[in-house]
Amino acid sequence: MERTLESLAAIDDKLSKRYIDLDPGGYFIIYLDREAGLICAKHFTNTINQRGLAVDPETGKPIPVRGKVERTHTTLYSGRTAKEICIEIFEQTQPSLVTRLDHAAYLGREFVRAEIALVTGQEYVQD
Repeated sequence: MERTLESLAAIDDKLSKRYIDLDPGGYFIIYLDREAGLICAKHFTNTINQRGLAVDPETGKPIPVRGKVERTHTTLYSGRTAKEICIEIFEQTQPSLVTRLDHAAYLGREFVRAEIALVTGQEYVQD
């Protein structure tokens, strides 16, 4: 199989549709602050119910995957590079907010994507 950007993107798109166990430590919404030149990540808490759904710890209601959700983040992290924000979240925050290795790997990939978008001026949309 020839390796092209399109073929690699197709692999990633397929893998993005797989089932994943959610992290009981919470989730992050990643975005760029282009004016400040920063990668930003808002951390939100959640609990995981018996059905494997992320629920709001205050209301017990499932958190929708799509659409607008009115919740307040617990912490805002930012960094000039993917490495800088990863160090802040994974090394300087104790206890760790990320309790699953697959979640840590996902965040690392997303922060690199965000850094590339920040440098190149491309649009960044979290996977």
